[in-house]
Amino acid sequence: MRDELLSAGEVARRLGIAVTTLRTWHQRYDLGPSHHEAGRHRRYTPEDFARLDTMRRLTAQGVPAATAARIALDGSASDVPGRSAAAVGRDGGGHSIPVGRAGTAPRGLARAAMRLDQSAMRAALDEAIAAHGVVFTWDSLICPVLRGIGERHARTRAMVDVEHLLSRTVSEALTAVRPPDGNPAILLACTDEEQHSLPLEALAAALSESGRPSRLLGARVPPKALLTAVRRTGPSGIVLWSHTPPTADPRQLEPLLDHRPVPIVIVAAGPGWHAADLPPAVHTPHTLTEALDLVRGLGHRLEG
Repeated sequence: MRDELLSAGEVARRLGIAVTTLRTWHQRYDLGPSHHEAGRHRRYTPEDFARLDTMRRLTAQGVPAATAARIALDGSASDVPGRSAAAVGRDGGGHSIPVGRAGTAPRGLARAAMRLDQSAMRAALDEAIAAHGVVFTWDSLICPVLRGIGERHARTRAMVDVEHLLSRTVSEALTAVRPPDGNPAILLACTDEEQHSLPLEALAAALSESGRPSRLLGARVPPKALLTAVRRTGPSGIVLWSHTPPTADPRQLEPLLDHRPVPIVIVAAGPGWHAADLPPAVHTPHTLTEALDLVRGLGHRLEG
């Protein structure tokens, strides 16, 4: 890093954290800018930045913030309970979110998730959606981090808080993609007892982005309730999501196929379904892009 003075915004960008996090670290742990000129905002020196980078790295590894701040200020790793200096100095370890070679943006989102920094997570998601769209953000940013959290949880039984806050933040970012005006021709729902609705929220956001409004019923929709919604709204397309085989009973599709008129497209989405068990008329996309292509071209049958 060059010998230069940095603003809070520049430091936050380089570290991949929110400016509000910088302020918190300054107020609570005295990790603030040290350079000051009369009549101007304080600036961060290279030494200030190095201490903040240590703070970011250690908290991402699961070191308590107060301990990490003490190490950053002292320039020593000897205060970390149960760890050697070399172990603290390594990124990753047992307290990071593995994202493989997914890239810089997923690593930044993963670090923000580990810090439970909702502001930084939301900023990263909003920026990606604005720049690249919902599908790219889902496939290239959100999914790698969620998979990494799942892998770490499977090994350690930890990360529940991280997963919950990240999922909520993702949901808020996807909901912010406003649907166009019009009568929705597409109905989205989870199967009975299926609680993982986030992929459907991604599909709803992607449809909105492409100019197609939809109705999202959300998690755990009983077959009777789904059929009632179909009768009330007469959708041209239905997407029924299942994340795991126990929630993917093919019999839940029978009332939809027996309904008259039959919706133009019926989609069984998600890894829970087994295509061989489904009727030929039911589509089984493997990706968000495939599901989007299946339903976004549907006409608004209710307007006809």
